[in-house]
Amino acid sequence: MNIKEINQKLREMRVMPVIQIENAKDAPSLAKVLVENGLPAAEITFRSDAAAEAIRLMREAYPEMIICAGTVLNAEQAKLAVESGADFVVSPGFNPNTVRYCIDNNIHIIAGVNSPSQVEQALEMGLNSLKFFPAEASGGVAMLRSLTGPYKGLEFMPTGGVNVINLGNYLAIPEVVCCGGTWIAPVDRIADNDWEVIGENVRNTLETIKKIGA
Repeated sequence: MNIKEINQKLREMRVMPVIQIENAKDAPSLAKVLVENGLPAAEITFRSDAAAEAIRLMREAYPEMIICAGTVLNAEQAKLAVESGADFVVSPGFNPNTVRYCIDNNIHIIAGVNSPSQVEQALEMGLNSLKFFPAEASGGVAMLRSLTGPYKGLEFMPTGGVNVINLGNYLAIPEVVCCGGTWIAPVDRIADNDWEVIGENVRNTLETIKKIGA
């Protein structure tokens, strides 16, 4: 799947579930809930040691899903992520070494930015798909709109503090491809195998997107 195809699918879904999974064996069941309820995508964060194996098992169970690795902090994690089956990687900040590794190895990376200086670093290295993080703590919608003013041709994935209440405000920005959603599959719900609640969260999120016309 190339960059254009990935971005098109993300723009169609409008929300990317951001997931911390502690037990990789839960990954196939979680994937099943996401797919069957209409949101076949997951950002598996490297905030746990189970991340790489969770990506592998999820990819094995549902090869058609969009699966990315989040909280990628270095080149080693980026390499492990794609070897495990990730379509692309997402970093919370802008690390030139990680970005350079990904570019050199044809790995699509959505790097984190929250300031004009970081946006210009990204542009200098040829990136135009960026993560706005931490979104709410960095000024929210107002700050993101300010960033899209002088820098044309960029696409953003706001994450951090985004929820069903403010989701519509972010999705109303044309440059926003999708938002990262941490509320969909909380780590405790996954650990408890509370698939019914997670499925309900997915359905409620999709209904919200439909209502706001995003």
